[in-house]
Amino acid sequence: MRLDKYLKNSRIIKRRTVAKDACEQGRVEVNGKVAKPGLELKIGDVIRITFGSNVLTVRVLAMPESVRKDDADSMYEVLS
Repeated sequence: MRLDKYLKNSRIIKRRTVAKDACEQGRVEVNGKVAKPGLELKIGDVIRITFGSNVLTVRVLAMPESVRKDDADSMYEVLS
């Protein structure tokens, strides 16, 4: 699954266009490297997102194509 779509489906970022913009501005890293929005994720990848002065680090646990809002947090594990 594409990185921008994963961020949207997991509700980490609310809109896919915002996720795409964050990737293009270099605020999203996957496994320690700056990632483009089209990067194909794998289970176990570590995503680090910078929101202003806040940093969110998560590990990918699942990648369903569609997910209910209540189940979205089961797609990732928060590391910090």
